[in-house]
Amino acid sequence: MPEVTYISPDGTITTLEARDGDSVMETAVKNGVEGIVAECGGACACATCHVYVDEAYFGVVGEPGDLEDDMLDGAASERLPNSRLSCQIKMRAEFNGLLVRIAPEQV
Repeated sequence: MPEVTYISPDGTITTLEARDGDSVMETAVKNGVEGIVAECGGACACATCHVYVDEAYFGVVGEPGDLEDDMLDGAASERLPNSRLSCQIKMRAEFNGLLVRIAPEQV
């Protein structure tokens, strides 16, 4: 199973195994990672799972789709070039070692 590492705004580092096909958000919520609110449950409708993808992985993970792009414009934390909604990143083997920083404000 691929691993994903979360860095919380307070600096806490959590590395988890993720099932193929589960989103970065689902993996965080199932394992109690703080900072990802996920109000809409992964429907790409709230921007409360905003993360910053480490630059080393951004090319692998790719750009946000149109709906995600629109949602990121309304995120509570500053949108950066490497911003993504963690509900839209589905884990797979190529993402092993993925590193994301959780945005400091979600709501």
